[in-house]
Amino acid sequence: MKQLIAVRSYRLRPGTAAAFHAVMRDAAVPMLRQGGIDVVAFGLGDDHAYTLVRAYADAADRDTRQAAFYASVAWREGPRRALVVHIDHYLDSLLWLSPEALEDLRRCNA
Repeated sequence: MKQLIAVRSYRLRPGTAAAFHAVMRDAAVPMLRQGGIDVVAFGLGDDHAYTLVRAYADAADRDTRQAAFYASVAWREGPRRALVVHIDHYLDSLLWLSPEALEDLRRCNA
């Protein structure tokens, strides 16, 4: 069964990529995973670009999980503040992937 993949592409402020990645790696991604969000891949593209890839069963699953997670006190009072200061803007893209393609994406971005 195909899964809905949400790709968030961030444009970071100059000179902030390392700090942004450290917070993502050490706090945000573990918190997302604990919150039941399937983080497939994340990382730097260059000095200004960052990508976060998450998988969901469908659009309703994405909406429910994201609403619960991003409204939580743990997120709002946790790593959120340390991330948003580095973001210039972001873009979300959605696509459907087969289980095989999803696992290949995980392997390539481990």
